[in-house]
Amino acid sequence: MRVALVALPALLLGATACRTYEAYPKLASQKGLVPADQFAAYGREQAEAVAIGRELAVAHHGESPDALSRDAAQATAYAKTLPDVVDVTPDPAGHRLTVRFKSGWRAGIVPIADGKRGSETPGLPAGAGTSTAK
Repeated sequence: MRVALVALPALLLGATACRTYEAYPKLASQKGLVPADQFAAYGREQAEAVAIGRELAVAHHGESPDALSRDAAQATAYAKTLPDVVDVTPDPAGHRLTVRFKSGWRAGIVPIADGKRGSETPGLPAGAGTSTAK
């Protein structure tokens, strides 16, 4: 009886101490980072990277493999409309895109869930993100 009285609370404590393995909230969190709009002001390619991250966050609709693939495809299509993007490699399960820009800069882009669309990013070239995918 005493073992059960000790074991049950220990079991409950252990079960509540287990962390979640859902990576998206940690990746999309902007805590401790340079604000997205400030990073976008560093240059044209940085603004495009922020816009892609915002569209990746907007595209997020769940954790199923199909949803992750659709989300990555949608963000990839948006990235390809930006003038300085050379190629995009999606990683749907990792919630990220690897983007290569004309300058040679390669950036790993994660979701930026700040409630803004990519088109709201300051520093984007005129008409960026509105043409058809290349």
